[in-house]
Order: sequence, then C-alpha cells, then structure tokens
Amino acid sequence: MDYKLSVIFITYNHEKYVEKALRSVLTQETDFPFEVVVGEDCSTDGTREILKTVAKEYPDQVRLYLRDTNTGGRPTVNVYETTMRCHGKYLAYLEGDDWWTDPKKLQKQVDFLESHPEYMAVTHSMQMVDEEGTPITDPEILKLGSLYDWPEGDFTYHDYCYSAKFPGHYATLVSRNIYPAAKYDYSILHRASDFTDDAVILLFLLMQGNIYRMGEKMSAWRYVQKAGGENWNSVIMQRNLLKENAYLSKTLMQWVEKNKGLTEYSEKRCREDFGLALRMFIKKPNGENLRFLKDMYDYGITHVVKKDQRTTLFGYSIATIVKKLFGGRQ
Repeated sequence: MDYKLSVIFITYNHEKYVEKALRSVLTQETDFPFEVVVGEDCSTDGTREILKTVAKEYPDQVRLYLRDTNTGGRPTVNVYETTMRCHGKYLAYLEGDDWWTDPKKLQKQVDFLESHPEYMAVTHSMQMVDEEGTPITDPEILKLGSLYDWPEGDFTYHDYCYSAKFPGHYATLVSRNIYPAAKYDYSILHRASDFTDDAVILLFLLMQGNIYRMGEKMSAWRYVQKAGGENWNSVIMQRNLLKENAYLSKTLMQWVEKNKGLTEYSEKRCREDFGLALRMFIKKPNGENLRFLKDMYDYGITHVVKKDQRTTLFGYSIATIVKKLFGGRQ
C-alpha cells in the first residue's frame, strides 16, 4: 500500500502504557492511509506480547521491528533504524508511554503541510501528565515543560540557536520525510548521542526550512522522574546532562560546519561550553574534568573561536579567567 504517512513508534519496557499509546495512533481519523512502524528495543517486560496482540488486529497497518538484542542503552539507534524503515511522505513520532489525545491530530497536521509547502514540519501544544496519566499541576514540574513553550507561529533555525526552546515535544511533531533524498548523512542522529534524538531531528528539519507551531493541545507527555526508572527523565538523574549536551553540541557543530556552515552562534556556544568545562575543572581538578576541558578546547576554541590561530589551552584558560574576573571593570 502507498502510505501517505508513517508513524515512528518507539518503545522499551512500556508494558503499563504501550497499548494506550498504540491505540491512540490506530484510532486516528484520516482520509489517507498511514502505517505504524514500531521499533521495540528487546523489552524485558510484557511490551512485546502486547504489541503482537494489537498488531494482529491491524496486519496491513502495523509493522513490528522487534530487535533481537537491546541497543545497549542507545535508544537513538532504535529511532534511526526505525526511521529508515518508513515509507510515508510524512513522518509522525510517538514513544510508548505517551499518547495522542485528539483523534484528528494527524489529519490536521498533514492538511497544514499539504497546503503550506514552505514548511518542513508542524507541531502543537501538549499536556504534561504524571505516571498515572493525571494532568500535572505542580508549577515546578510545569517549569521543566516550558522547554516546549512556543507561541503559535513560526519556529526558525535562528530560534533553535538562540531561544533555548523547542517548537514542540517529540510526540507533537509531524514532518516531511527528508530521509529518502539523503541530502545529508543523517546517521549523525545516533552517532552524536546515545540518548538525545529530538534536538537532532529538529536540526535536520530547520536546516531545510521553518517549522510551524499550532496552538491546539493534541497529545499527552507522561513525565516521570524516579530512581530506577527507565524513561528519559529518570535516566538523566544518573547522568551529567550539562556535560553530555556540550559534547552533543560539539559533534553537531562539526556536522553543521560541513553541511551548512557556522554562524555567529557557533562561537558563542563554544565559549559557553569551554567556560562550563573550565568551571568544572577549577571546582574539581581531576583527570575526567581535565579531559572534558581539553575536549571543549579542541575544535571549539582552536578552530571556531580562534579561527585556527596559534593558542594554547593554558593561555586561553588564563585569559578566560582574567576576563571573567576583571572584564566588567575595564
């Protein structure tokens, strides 16, 4: 069948939630055919059996990609490989613990892209819910969701660089399927990070056009953060997210330089990441933090900031400290 849209459905150990998530996709009301490509990362609970049961009801629509072995804690590999199996003109995204709340979500977003060929993708607002699916009202948690707060309208490459915002949560995105044309080497999606994919996918799209944000609330983001949890927000409790983001930024910047060229933002970001590494080293001068400092110096400072002019790590570090201490009084 010639599917107009492919849903990239990613899941791992979502036994408690996965049927609700998958059925929120399969009950979408559209005037076009769409497929659901499920990337299941060798779950250790009952997720796989639930998927098989539901898939039997929709044999022509649901395609299960059941991995023989787990990706080893690298969900971006699952996202990339599942994406490469999609045939639709458009792509939509959902993880197995979230769900879509509007049965006409896909129709509305595809209609928009069909009538606005100048946009690469369209997103919308979402509702944050807790582990049991109850809307979250805690203002401190809702502040975390503000990363995805964006007014209805355009979101540009400039916004991506400078706003510290995303145009929408992962489950809100419907985009054009850019991958068959292979304009760029999109395998950077899993090579740049083992865990972060939404920032990279948005970068791919914004390098080729703008994204439009709808005001309607059409999905639910199940926000769970607890010790021992396997979802993203729980796992990051055990990881140094600031350091990981700096490494991700460096890798993506090298990729962007090759494919698009750097902007003024690149130099600003490299200075910030080096400053972070320098502060961490000064606070705790061990081998790990020295390695991080050197990594943020190489390329970021030597090439992007200093434009390949002669410099040293020690000299640049001292200059940065002096500027921080006295720059405001000069």
